[in-house]
Amino acid sequence: MTTSPARTHQDTGELPPLLPAPRRLLKHPRLMHYNRLAALVLLANAAFLWAAGPPATPTLGHAALANLALAVLVRQQYVINLLFRLATSAPVSWPLKVRWTLGKVYHFGGLHVGGALAGAAWFLALTVAVTRTGTDLPLITVSWTLVALLALIVATALPPFRSRHHDHFEKIHRFGGWSALALFWTHTPLSGQGPLPLAVLAVVTFSVALPWLRLRKVDVRTERPSPHVTLAHFDYGETPFAGSSTAISRSPLKEWHSFANVPAPGRSGFRLTISRAGDWTGSFIDDQPSRVWVKGITTAGVANIEVLFRKVVYVATGSGIGPCLPHLLAAEVPSRLVWATRDPRATYGDALVDEILAVQPHALVWDTSRHGKPDMVRLAHAAYREFGAEAVICISNKRLTWQVVHGLERRGIPAYGAIWDS
Repeated sequence: MTTSPARTHQDTGELPPLLPAPRRLLKHPRLMHYNRLAALVLLANAAFLWAAGPPATPTLGHAALANLALAVLVRQQYVINLLFRLATSAPVSWPLKVRWTLGKVYHFGGLHVGGALAGAAWFLALTVAVTRTGTDLPLITVSWTLVALLALIVATALPPFRSRHHDHFEKIHRFGGWSALALFWTHTPLSGQGPLPLAVLAVVTFSVALPWLRLRKVDVRTERPSPHVTLAHFDYGETPFAGSSTAISRSPLKEWHSFANVPAPGRSGFRLTISRAGDWTGSFIDDQPSRVWVKGITTAGVANIEVLFRKVVYVATGSGIGPCLPHLLAAEVPSRLVWATRDPRATYGDALVDEILAVQPHALVWDTSRHGKPDMVRLAHAAYREFGAEAVICISNKRLTWQVVHGLERRGIPAYGAIWDS
């Protein structure tokens, strides 16, 4: 295989010094933009409560619905794509610090968390106020049922449960959310809040239903270069934009899995790179299904922020090459690839590796089966320095992504990677 020669850790040079402590504190994972946005929503609600004084019952209802609507709408695919479009419209002539911050647009999930927590708290307060009157038993019953359901959704969405029981989290979030929406349609007329809450509820309901209105079963052609990977080829009349993702399922009411779309310039259709990473992906690779379900709208992914920078370095491990590949093929922004994976040709096939090297002839492809696992922070920094890049985009597993992103940001280098918030 023709690749850049593997370099030792010493060849990559020393990392730059850490930022001063006050600036480095802002780069701590607990203070990432996702958490800042969640805190901002909660602070805005606290400020409203302080300014408004003891709120009347209708105000409690409006505040609950507004926050819960925010939590739902900010996860809608068209809204996500709009947020990315707005954030990435900034020209590269803007100061790097501004573009660095705009690149964190994919942390929008913090608005979802803040809205959900604030909305649940407001609705609990509303339910307590309604219960104290004790005059409307149907309303009280529906209210406390909703409180219990919202509490279940929030509790199972917390990281300890979500990371250990993701399949259960997904089902509770889906069916619990649908049930809560149906109960809100019962609660809102009972509470007599007027036409505006009903209009907001209608918008939220349409937002939730829209992806499912696009549900369909499509043909898929699979190619398995190794027992570890399947390349799934789709051509059902849709060619998604580079850097987007598509959700697929074999049982649409049970679980969905999103993968990065890899369209080839000048050709219709797209590919998905599916690696063995659990029961579902393992079954998909072994069974090689001929038809799968797709739904929703192709959605922008983290690497779309590349256009904010003059040059970027892509850092990938294993199947992380999938989300990077469409951007490398499109070549919209000058880029340099650092890819660490086990025996790339045997795992992903000669055709895919040759396709990568054709557009990235200077890529560093590190074969971990021959050279062991590298220090990815050092490799990323070496490529960043040598290529004269402005940012690093890392697509890897959770532990290594955090290691690279925060290892570089604490040294003043813009770095981006998935945050596993869904």
